[in-house]
Amino acid sequence: MRSSTKSRIAITGLGIFTAAGRDVASFTRSLLDGTSAIGAVDLFDVSPFPSHIGAQVQGFDPLDYFPAQVARKLSRVDQFGLIAAGEALKGSAVGGCYSPYEIGVCVGAGASGMLQCEEWLSETLAGRHGKGSLLRGLLPDRTATCISQTYNLCGYQSSITTACSSSASSIGWGADLVAAGRLKAALCGGSDCLSLLTFAGFNALRVVDPQPCAPFSLGRQGITLGEGAAFLVLEGEEDAKARGARIHGYLLGYSVAGEAYHMTAPDPSGTDAARVMTEAIARAGVSAGDIGWVNAHGTGTPLNDMVESKAMKVVFGERASEVPLVSVKGLTGHCLGAAGAVEAVSTLLALKEGIIPQTLNFRGQDPECDLDYCHAAPRESDASIALSNSFAFGGNTTSLVISR
Repeated sequence: MRSSTKSRIAITGLGIFTAAGRDVASFTRSLLDGTSAIGAVDLFDVSPFPSHIGAQVQGFDPLDYFPAQVARKLSRVDQFGLIAAGEALKGSAVGGCYSPYEIGVCVGAGASGMLQCEEWLSETLAGRHGKGSLLRGLLPDRTATCISQTYNLCGYQSSITTACSSSASSIGWGADLVAAGRLKAALCGGSDCLSLLTFAGFNALRVVDPQPCAPFSLGRQGITLGEGAAFLVLEGEEDAKARGARIHGYLLGYSVAGEAYHMTAPDPSGTDAARVMTEAIARAGVSAGDIGWVNAHGTGTPLNDMVESKAMKVVFGERASEVPLVSVKGLTGHCLGAAGAVEAVSTLLALKEGIIPQTLNFRGQDPECDLDYCHAAPRESDASIALSNSFAFGGNTTSLVISR
């Protein structure tokens, strides 16, 4: 992130919609309490798979949020995205201060409207006429388009699809657009939902834990899938202050890298993961000593957790054991395309509340994960800066440096 001015990138709006909370207030309570949202999945038949659980948004009725004629044109992913984006925009009040052409939308996408496409396919294979409207959300740019149209945001629009780092990268890209003067404000984040495709795919890879995921714990077997959406509104600090906006915090810097090591596995040495973390810290203009804690990618897979722990030792050296490395995926599940944004919002909320979140579902100490993972309970902290990691398939890695 290279700014054409000395103005920092301020975060003036927050919105979130997940199984662990359907707005910022309820999600903050779950974060403070360490309350997991993982439970049974009933969106589709999960009986053929080793795992039957996930962090599903239970009892969601789109008619609670949208008129019927609008709801039926939106996939579940689009609905989640519109709700979270609306909360962020309302909180920032940015729409009334800038021209629509000065506000952009940067969305991280995952499986997009696959759940509704699967419904269409099931109807068609059963010999019934599948409703064409179910295919509306197939393209990964659909959510960004829906958000732009609904909220009349006419500036730069982008959709980033780099698997689990998609929405973290969209936040960094939106910050670049603001810093370069191409936008006054950017609505950045991501949305994703559970689908049979992703559930079957991750189970086929044998990286799904039949029990709630247990990041950095002995005996962990993999991820627990989740769903949801999260968005942030980014502006230059000077512009935000000039219009009297409430500033929640700052995106100080970020880095994106490609490991080019393997399609699904990370480089086991941890050096590539460490590189993106180190670059993010440098671009933020701070030092490793300024980082109070790290929001880990922390999926709960044996290899990923071990690699991220190794990377911490490269980045922080002898201080690594003093810098908590925590994962909120035991709370939210792994929200795939939305994970980076969900965890960026989690990181900022925790900094504002003066806590380090708990890494849930501890099963015992793993000798290969020998750092401080905050397994016991949420912990009070006066840290003002944290790092948030998103490490995806294909070696797509992103780290954000966030301050309160």
